[in-house]
Amino acid sequence: MPHRIDSTYHYIQVTPLAPTFAAEVEGVDFSNPVPSDVFQEVHNAITQYGVLVFRQAGLDDARHVAFSRLFGELDDVKPYVAMGRKNRFDFDELFDVSNQEDDGSLVAIGSKRHHMGLGNSIFHVDSSFNARRAGYSLLRAHELPPPGHGGNTDYADTRTACADLPPHLRKDLEENEYIGAHSLMHSRKKAAPADSPWLREVDPNSLPFGRHSILQVHEASGRQNLYIANHLHHLEYRVPRSPNFVPSQEQPFERVPEPHSRELIEALLEHATQAKYLISIQWHSPGDLIAWDNTCVMHRAGEGTFMGKHKRDMRRTTVHDSSSTCFGLNERTTKRQGLP
Repeated sequence: MPHRIDSTYHYIQVTPLAPTFAAEVEGVDFSNPVPSDVFQEVHNAITQYGVLVFRQAGLDDARHVAFSRLFGELDDVKPYVAMGRKNRFDFDELFDVSNQEDDGSLVAIGSKRHHMGLGNSIFHVDSSFNARRAGYSLLRAHELPPPGHGGNTDYADTRTACADLPPHLRKDLEENEYIGAHSLMHSRKKAAPADSPWLREVDPNSLPFGRHSILQVHEASGRQNLYIANHLHHLEYRVPRSPNFVPSQEQPFERVPEPHSRELIEALLEHATQAKYLISIQWHSPGDLIAWDNTCVMHRAGEGTFMGKHKRDMRRTTVHDSSSTCFGLNERTTKRQGLP
């Protein structure tokens, strides 16, 4: 599509990147605290476009965290540190989503961290498996592989995909009001080799699920959205269908029978990841920043030949969702329940 500046913004320059979503933003001075009127336009833009690209923002770790706080309360890596993983950074609010081990060495192909990280390469949203899901994510390139080695980040517009639902899928979703049961270990297992020694024996049913409605309203924009991801393990009915179903703490809602549950999940994912709903964003240089709204887009780490050869040091902050549906159908707890 031809690049044109969105004239509705006054403090920033917003250039749409795809027909239905994603935009590049200029005019934000990150060397100083971002003024409230400038940030309000940034917030308006991410509500409208779902994905915002800031080229050569030049943020260091401290200013990355500070800018992210303008969007809301931040998640942190403390649960992962408690499990034994080291934090390479000075800020608990920074998630290490690089291809580096805790000591800075490259992740080896076929290693545990490589297999676990493959889940990032299939379309997902951040933290849907936790009781409180993620709202915004802000991903920054600290060090990039040489040009030509890949490593784009891809995004899917789930609001437009929702608006374009085929009639039979829309009818099914509206009549049944499905709940999606999300599991981090399900997506990790789904993306990894079937014989992965670290994941082949993992049973997502042994861990808590994050539960959120499939069809819901994106509150900031008022548009209907498909809240889906490859974290989806199964679907459940909001209202029990079987008179013999007895809710429990582990299974508070009745499961949709297989194979319909699995087939519907895959049909929705296939629909929402058609080329017309996607954009692949290339990282140009260290300092580039991409912010997105997990409650209206999916994302994935694009393919590349850098793994095992070149560093791709990416650092992400995650902002807790603050909408009225941020906890979905989960207990209102701060516990990160997606971890084994």
